[in-house]
Amino acid sequence: MKRFILACFLLFSGIARAQEINCSITLRTDQIRVNQQSNNGQQVFGEMQRVMTDFVNGRRWTNDQFREEEKIRMDISLTFQKATAQGDYDAQATIQIYRPIFNSSYESVLLRYVDRAFTFRYLPENPLNFNENVFSDNLTSLLAYYSYIALALDYDSFGKRGGDQWIQRAYNVANLTTNSGYRGWDQSGDQRSRYWLIENLQDQQLLPFREGLYTYHRMALDSFADQPDQARKNILGVLNDIRGVVQLKPSALVINSFFDAKSGELIQIFSKGNAAEKNQAYQVLSQLDPTKADSYRQLVR
Repeated sequence: MKRFILACFLLFSGIARAQEINCSITLRTDQIRVNQQSNNGQQVFGEMQRVMTDFVNGRRWTNDQFREEEKIRMDISLTFQKATAQGDYDAQATIQIYRPIFNSSYESVLLRYVDRAFTFRYLPENPLNFNENVFSDNLTSLLAYYSYIALALDYDSFGKRGGDQWIQRAYNVANLTTNSGYRGWDQSGDQRSRYWLIENLQDQQLLPFREGLYTYHRMALDSFADQPDQARKNILGVLNDIRGVVQLKPSALVINSFFDAKSGELIQIFSKGNAAEKNQAYQVLSQLDPTKADSYRQLVR
């Protein structure tokens, strides 16, 4: 499904571009002590950052046309923990994906996720080649996986289950990489791994959550400036739907990631509501996201 909804109400001029993602990649190398602090090492990291950014931003991921202002903004921040002279790197990645909100300058965070096993091999002389039907290397698999996740969540937020095909493509990348020997692609070990992120997005029992992304963003945030009371009502409905999902999948990664991304936003939204709305919001949020209950309590003080 084309993101025609955004195009209809973003009345900017300009030529449609092929690329869909505007990704910013930050590399933090303070923790590693190989040759990376030398001038040559810094050149390697500078080249790595450029090549990774070009891989995501320069590739056409869909057949749809995106204007510059429609591009999906994604930030990937890598904190390197280990590096070898052979080009093997261990890092932790923080991925954030954003969605613009109609009739405002505000961007809502679609996903805030920490990947604790962002490991790969990079050699400057080897170009990044990606084929989604064959495993090539872990770096291209990682970048493609998160690009498809960004597309999936963005399209879901503009149409119910609009991200289906991108979820399938992210799953295909993960499936091809399962036997690569790199961590994070299989179901063993970390319960917050990439495997569980894509498994949750494919899980039929979690469909109400994915459909709620559309209601939350398209039917609530996009109309919040004109209809704040109805928007809060719609968001309360989404939260109650999520409560039903949590009863089936109490430890679902996507639910935890949702509240990691949205907790501050939800507090801001309901802080402007009436006493009944604030109380309802506090009750459901403290139940669904108990680790942040103290933060939500400000709604009823």
